Amino acid sequence: MRPLTRRAVVTGTTLLMGASRAGPTWAQDAPLRIVLGFPPGASSDTVTRLIADKMRVSLGRSVVVENKPGAGGIIANMAVKAAAPDGNTLLMTPLATMVAYPHSYSRLEYDPFKDYVPVAHVAAFQLAFGVAAEVAAKSLADYVALAKKGGAYANFASAAVGSLPHFFGLLFAKTAGIDLVHVPYKGTAAVLQALVAGEVPAAVLPISDLGTLARSGKARILASSGAKRSPQYPDVPTFKESGYEIEGSAWYALFAPAGTPAEIVDTLAKAAIAAAQAPDLRQRLDPLGMEATGLGPSELANIMKADDARWGPVIRASGFKADD
Repeated sequence: MRPLTRRAVVTGTTLLMGASRAGPTWAQDAPLRIVLGFPPGASSDTVTRLIADKMRVSLGRSVVVENKPGAGGIIANMAVKAAAPDGNTLLMTPLATMVAYPHSYSRLEYDPFKDYVPVAHVAAFQLAFGVAAEVAAKSLADYVALAKKGGAYANFASAAVGSLPHFFGLLFAKTAGIDLVHVPYKGTAAVLQALVAGEVPAAVLPISDLGTLARSGKARILASSGAKRSPQYPDVPTFKESGYEIEGSAWYALFAPAGTPAEIVDTLAKAAIAAAQAPDLRQRLDPLGMEATGLGPSELANIMKADDARWGPVIRASGFKADD
C-alpha cells in the first residue's frame, strides 16, 4: 500500500469538509427529484420538465421529474412532506394545492406554511371569463346585465369543483353583485365542448384554454384576471379595466421539505430562477399562455401570504368543502 502524500491528505480533507456542509456539491451522487402531482402531458408537466432540463445543466447533476398524480396534487404534496430535507427532493405545484386546498378541505394532512420551504416561483398564468359565441355579451358589463335577469345566463362553468377558476367565478359574482351558479365539469376539454354545445353560457378557465375557442370564433374572452393584460391576448381587458376590482393569477412554484438547510435552498433557488429567466424557456412557455417569472424564496413566500389573504375569505364564504 502506497503511503499518502501531503497533497493526497489535503485533497481528502478538502473533500470531506465539502461533503460535511451544505453547498453545490452536497449530493452529486443522487438525482434531484422534482415531484409533480399531475400526469405527463399536462401543461404543469411541460413546465416542470423545461425547468428540470435547465437545472440539470446549471447544477451539474441528474434531475428527474417524478409524476405522482392523484387527489388533485395532494399525493405529491404528502410525498414531499415526508421526504428527507437533504436537497434531493423538490415539489412542483400550482397555487391551488398551497392556497385553495387549506380552505376547502376539512382534513388536509399538510400545512403549506409549516411543512415546506419556498424555493422559487417559476411561472404564472392568467384566468379569463369567456362566453359562447351566441351569447349577446361583448363585455363584462353586458354579461352582468344578462345574468341579473336570471335563468341560464346565471350559470358559469369551470374544469373542476374546488378549483381556482371555480372560486374566481364566485369572486367575480360577489364583486359584480350578481348570483352565479357554478357548473363543474371534469376537465378543460369538457368545458370547451359544453360552451360550443350551448350547455353553459360562460366559463372561467386559463386564458390560453379559452383562447382556443376564441380564435375559432366559437367563444369570446371578455376579461383576463391579471394585474395587466395578457401578453398573448393584448386586446382582452382585465377585470379592473372593465370596472371590477379583482385580480389573481395562478402560478407554479417549487418547494422543498421543511428543514432543508438554507444553503441548499439558496443553491436550488438560484438554479430554478436562472432556468425560468432563460430566454428560450420564456419562448417555450408563451404558446402555453404562461409567463416565466423566476422569483426567489422570500418573494414566493410573500405571494403565498397575499394569495391566502385574497382567496381564503372567498372560499370560506362559499361554504364549499371538498371532503364533505
